Amino acid sequence: MTNKSDRSDAKELKGAAQAPLMVPTAEAEAEHMEDDKASLEALSVQNGPPPRDAINQESPSFRVTEGDASVPTELSPARMENLNQGADKAPTEADIATFVDIAQQLEHELCSIVVGQERVIRELLLAVLAGGHVLLEGVPGLGKTLLVRTLADALALKFARIQFTPDLMPADIVGTTIVTEQSDTASMGSKRVFSFQPGPIFANIVLADEVNRATPKTQSALLEGMQERTVSVGDATRPLPQPFFVLATQNPLEMEGTYPLPEAQLDRFLLKVLVRFPKAEDLIRIIDTTVGTQTYRAKQVASGEQLRHLIETARAIPVATHVKEYAVRLLLATHPDQEDVPEKVQKFVRYGASPRGLQAMITTSKVRALLDGRYNVSMEDLQAVAFPALRHRIILNFDGLADGVTPEDLIEAIIDETETS
Repeated sequence: MTNKSDRSDAKELKGAAQAPLMVPTAEAEAEHMEDDKASLEALSVQNGPPPRDAINQESPSFRVTEGDASVPTELSPARMENLNQGADKAPTEADIATFVDIAQQLEHELCSIVVGQERVIRELLLAVLAGGHVLLEGVPGLGKTLLVRTLADALALKFARIQFTPDLMPADIVGTTIVTEQSDTASMGSKRVFSFQPGPIFANIVLADEVNRATPKTQSALLEGMQERTVSVGDATRPLPQPFFVLATQNPLEMEGTYPLPEAQLDRFLLKVLVRFPKAEDLIRIIDTTVGTQTYRAKQVASGEQLRHLIETARAIPVATHVKEYAVRLLLATHPDQEDVPEKVQKFVRYGASPRGLQAMITTSKVRALLDGRYNVSMEDLQAVAFPALRHRIILNFDGLADGVTPEDLIEAIIDETETS
């Protein structure tokens, strides 16, 4: 049953909803501002002078409602400044010069220690400077772990390595709650309390070595950290240190006893980089730099805070409209159900790339343009980053797997048959 007070409250709410919206006039606003100033001056006698911003604060803007339409009034300069705070600020020439200088130093340090993998290093830097995760695929002994550790040394970031095995549990990655002894001043003794013990995921650079050897249950422990940069354990959600990168490796040869990564987790990797076997001259250099008495170690090039500033600088690089449209056409060409797609895509592709593939192409193209000394993204940038950005997002059907078709063959056909204008 509804009592009398509930009915009266409902009547008041109904009357308030039907009441016309009163828009204050300019004279009323000025009168209110004068009253506010007088109140602040009166308070200053007791509590000292108020802050200057409190006296000169602009009055809020109002919205006039006419039927179903909303007509905004003119916004004050302070309000406009607040709205523009979230917009991308154009990088200055000093920001771009700093970006290019640090990126070149970082690339030089990595190439001096990891020999014969210049393309891999460049693609790794594209992902790191874009703020994304990387999946490295290659046979053992090609320096994947060395590359990741060297990157952490050059950036002075906290590094953690997780060796994935079939018996690895999610708590071994994210951490767990343990019972600890804590001094109790009230009883002059100690008491047992639950405390959280962070796992190795609480680092800036996490190397997930042979990630496909762990069970899907354990692999899923990385999903939240890779997407939201947080870890939920028990009833608490804890943020991960920033910047945060997951650099995972997997062996394409030995597939027995492995668990292929699901498409949802593959899609969270910004790039998939293939680590090729080095050439003969590179093997000679590997011998000269690794079997001698001298030990090589990367010097620090930048800090974590500087890296975050570099990522923001790269994201602020503009992209022309026709370049964005070309990137969209490249992405849509990976879907067999779209019109005017290459014949190979219709025949061998089951599912195409997700919108994350488009984001990966745009963000890494901005970094590539800066590394080449350009302030704008070109179509050549999109074509170059399309291979690492899309190869793990294209799912082949049975015919494609049976005929030995690779995602690289399909991406090359897409680039050749997609119009640039």
